[in-house]
Amino acid sequence: MRLSGMEYDGHTMLTRRQFLPLTLALPLAAQARKPNLIVILADDMGYGDIGCYGSPDVPTPHIDALARGGTRFTDAYVSCAVCSPSRAALLTGRYQHRFGHEFNSGPIEREAVINFGLPASEKIIPQYLKPAGYRSMAVGKWHLGVRRGYHPQERGFDEFFGFLTGGNAFVTKKTANAKAVGSDGDGARIPAERADPIRRGNTPVEVERYLTDVFAEEAVAFIERNRTNPFFLYFAPNAIHTPLHAIEKYVDRVASIRNERHRLLAAMTIALDEAVGAIMTKLKQTGLSESTMVVFLSDNGCPVVTGAGTNGPLNGEKATYYEGGIRVPFVMHWPGKVPAAHVYRKAVVSRDILPTFLASANIRADTALDGVNLLPFLRNNATPHETLFWRGGKGRAVRKGKWKLVEFGDQLSALFDLEADIGERKDLSANHPEVVRELRAAWKAWSDSMAKPAWPPRSRDITVNGQKLTWEL
Repeated sequence: MRLSGMEYDGHTMLTRRQFLPLTLALPLAAQARKPNLIVILADDMGYGDIGCYGSPDVPTPHIDALARGGTRFTDAYVSCAVCSPSRAALLTGRYQHRFGHEFNSGPIEREAVINFGLPASEKIIPQYLKPAGYRSMAVGKWHLGVRRGYHPQERGFDEFFGFLTGGNAFVTKKTANAKAVGSDGDGARIPAERADPIRRGNTPVEVERYLTDVFAEEAVAFIERNRTNPFFLYFAPNAIHTPLHAIEKYVDRVASIRNERHRLLAAMTIALDEAVGAIMTKLKQTGLSESTMVVFLSDNGCPVVTGAGTNGPLNGEKATYYEGGIRVPFVMHWPGKVPAAHVYRKAVVSRDILPTFLASANIRADTALDGVNLLPFLRNNATPHETLFWRGGKGRAVRKGKWKLVEFGDQLSALFDLEADIGERKDLSANHPEVVRELRAAWKAWSDSMAKPAWPPRSRDITVNGQKLTWEL
C-alpha cells in the first residue's frame, strides 16, 4: 500500500486532506473504541544494549516480551542524534528543523540566554488527544523548556511528574544501597541533592528512592486512575543516561559483568526493564492490554565514549550521524492490531508515532506532518519512507533505500551500502559518484525548505573510523 503526499525525492509528508483516509484503514472495532496510547522513551539506549537487539549479558525479559508480542523494527530511526531535538520531533510528528529546534539546550542557565524551548506554535500529542477525551501524563525527563509557557502542563498534559532539564541524578546520599561509577569525566559522585528538583506538576517534591523505580510507580498509578477512560502516557525516564547510578538489588543481578561501567549501565537497564514490566503487568491486571498501543524506543544512540554502553554492530555514537547516533531500538505492541512476533526491516522514524496514534484513535491532524501512520505498512509489509534526512549543524545524513550518505562540512563525505555494511566501515563514494550526487542534491532540496537553527550549538570531539571531528549538538 503506497501513500502519496507532498514529497522531497520520494519522502512523503502528510497534509490535512490526506490524513483522514489513513483512519479508514483501521477495523471498525478500533474506530469505535479509542485505544490507550503509551510511549516508553529510553534515554541514550544503544542499539546493542538490550536482549532483543543482541545484548549477550544484559537481561531485559520484559522489553524482549514486548517485542515477541509485537513488532520489532530493525531499521528504526530518530530525528536527531541528541536528546531534545529528537523528543521535539517525536511529540510533533514533524522534522524539528521546521521550527528551528536543531540543537540541545546545554546547562539550565543557558536556556534563557538562547531562548530555548519547543515553540508554542507546535502542537504535540496530548494537544491532539485532549479534545477526544484523553487524559495525558508525562513522567520523567522533559527537556523541552523550563521557562513559563514550556511546562508539560502548559502543552496539553494533564499531569506531570519528573524534571524539566536534560539530565539528573538517579540517587542522592539519602538513597539506600546506592552505587555510582564515574563516566565521561563526571566522577563516581553521589550528590546530596539533585541539581534539578523532581516536580509533581510544578511543585518540587523530595524523592529519596531510586528514581527509575519511582517513575515506574507514578506511571502505574496513572494507568490505575484512568482505567475507565482513554489515556496517553508519555513515560520518559532518564534511564539509561549518565550519571551511572544504580542500587544494589540491580547491580547484584549483573555481578558477572567485569567492566565496572558496563555493569552499572546494565543494572540501570534492568531497572528500566522492570519499569516496562510494571506497566505491562498493570495493563493486564486492569484488562487494558488489548486496547492499548505501546511503543518502546530510545531517543538516540548511546555515547560509547563513556565506556559503558554499546550500539552493537553500528558505527558511531550519540551526536554523530552515523547509524550509532540515530538508529535505535524500536518496538510496537498492540494485540490484534500490530503483527505479533514480527520483525519489520524497512526504515521507519520516530516522527511516525504521532500519526500512527492519531489514526488509531480516529483523530484528524490539522497540521502537515512528516511522519506516517505505520499500521497499514506493517500489514502490507510496504515501505513507508523512500528517503530520510538529518541535519545537526555541519553534520548531515540522508538515507534512500540501501544507500546512506554521511557528511560533515567539507571534512567528511562517505557513502555506505547499509544492506552489505551495517557498520558503515567501507566508503563507496568513489565507486558510486552518481549516488553521492543524487543524495546530496536531495538533501540540499530538503534542507533549503527547513528553518535556520533557533539557537547556536555546542560541540563535542568524537572519533569515528579513525577520523576526529567536532560534532555539533
